[in-house]
Amino acid sequence: MSNPTPDPIKKKPAPPSSLTGDEATASTSNFIRSTIDADLAAGKYATRTWGGRPGTAVTHKGAPADPAKIRTRFPPEPNGYLHIGHAKSICLNFGLARDYGGACHLRFDDTNPEKEEQEYVDAIVDTVTWLGFNWGAHLYYASDYFDVMYEAAQRLIETGHAYVDQQTAEEMRASRGTLTEPGKNSPYRNRSAEENLRLLREMRDGKHADGSMVLRAKIDMASPNINLRDPALYRIRRATHHRTGDKWCIYPMYAYAHPLEDALENVTHSVCTLEFADQRPFYDWLLERLADGGLLQRPLPQQIEFARLNLTYVVLSKRKLIQLVDDKHVAGWDDPRLPTLAGARRRGYTPEGFRLFAERIGVSKADSWIDYSVLEDCMREHLNDIAERRIAVLDPVKLVIDNYPDDREEECFAPNHPQKPELGKRAVPLSRELWVEREDFMETPAKGYFRLFPGNSVRLRYGYVVKCTGCDKDAQGNVIAVHCEYDPDTKSGTPGADKVKVKGNIHWLSARHAYPCEVRLYDRLFKDPHPGSGDRDYINDLNPDSIKIIAAQLEPALQTALPEQRFQFERHGYFVADLRDSRPGVPVFNRAVTLRDSWGKH
Repeated sequence: MSNPTPDPIKKKPAPPSSLTGDEATASTSNFIRSTIDADLAAGKYATRTWGGRPGTAVTHKGAPADPAKIRTRFPPEPNGYLHIGHAKSICLNFGLARDYGGACHLRFDDTNPEKEEQEYVDAIVDTVTWLGFNWGAHLYYASDYFDVMYEAAQRLIETGHAYVDQQTAEEMRASRGTLTEPGKNSPYRNRSAEENLRLLREMRDGKHADGSMVLRAKIDMASPNINLRDPALYRIRRATHHRTGDKWCIYPMYAYAHPLEDALENVTHSVCTLEFADQRPFYDWLLERLADGGLLQRPLPQQIEFARLNLTYVVLSKRKLIQLVDDKHVAGWDDPRLPTLAGARRRGYTPEGFRLFAERIGVSKADSWIDYSVLEDCMREHLNDIAERRIAVLDPVKLVIDNYPDDREEECFAPNHPQKPELGKRAVPLSRELWVEREDFMETPAKGYFRLFPGNSVRLRYGYVVKCTGCDKDAQGNVIAVHCEYDPDTKSGTPGADKVKVKGNIHWLSARHAYPCEVRLYDRLFKDPHPGSGDRDYINDLNPDSIKIIAAQLEPALQTALPEQRFQFERHGYFVADLRDSRPGVPVFNRAVTLRDSWGKH
């Protein structure tokens, strides 16, 4: 076992732009930026006025006109907590808007009241703010536009582009066709506009049962793109909405609502992930028809797809995340092992680390896998820069300095950050009895072991050189105390301190001054890089060692740590005072990430 390196820096420091203030999250060139550059050079949006409807300056909640060159949006559905995959989209959309002098809207696509709650809205607002982004006046909801969406549905009927269908769900599914066979027209497809308008109003007024009717677009049931085979636009659903209450009993489908929201907010570049590529023809079809009908103004938003984040050792499926929470495999949505951003925050991950991660992985059109170690490295880089150093003994055993007076105490001085001398030093008390790591003593040393063993000398970091003289054991043969003697002329920072050369350097704490503390050693939730691949149940890939709770001995300065205050525990990794469970004077610490990648050999 080799001697530990006290303060490693695994990778070169990130450029200042990735660690300070308004850093560029995606400053390198990519196909999205090329599209935006071309649009701006052509003056595509130069004459566009605020408001998606001709003749109006504002179409929603009185948001002020502003001179944004481009508009992007982050449009979460308020039916769950954001996860690590969302961080890429958040950083991309807000970063593009910032870098181009534009605006990014935070918009909640609240079109499914049965699954949406204010709790999720609040959590999403909190998370995006935590990541360091500000939408200003541009906070919107799909429900802001329900009246306009209904008006657009009437306009589509009037222009012959939509109809009310009374087929059952099973009949519609059977008539939709397959990837190789065309669909069949609904027997209700050729109703008159007047009849369809009457039925739509009856749907709105609650005169028909849930599921008995839907409004469908009239496009092409033989289209090779199944998304163009007369997709549903509205369904009847008697459910109380968290914002509009019981005003509506019909709700727009997401695929219908989303492009309308973009147009009404003057979004220029609707950036989304690749699974929406097949929906783009409908996105364009809908907006073109409504612009032709005079309801929307041109130029219209354009949808651009990029590859979503595929990260090893995690699951990002909402269904699987819900199962992990509901079946108690984790302790809630903010469990530090869960790949939610709320969990990552409690784990000790930083917004700057996520922004650096988004910049490092970039954007592309092709799906690929990013190893989880890339995210961990980004966190290490930022934490190495910001985290002050402290001492913690995680698996303590007594070290007794037999020739040190029992009634004596003195101060040793440790730097708060070895790369930042301007942060100064702190006093670490030393006394006769110390805590050291159990692994720092071996009665019979292995080859290359330079720490404590009988007859060997090591340096107590920031303190003296000591020579091991032996150990005490209990009746079962377990070591309960290690003994040594110190050289009083070797105190660190004093003249002649280096006269005795040793290979080992260990950390320690005064047993009289240290305090016990709960420390949670978190690791990856899954032991396999692709949980559930093949025919396996992903639950069987859970890592049984994803959390270990220990009673550690900590430096007294750590007792006043505030929630979310981060430190490097020397030799052990980066830790954070838990956001939820820490109390004044009684912090609980979570390990965010180790000093080195311990999974590289897996």
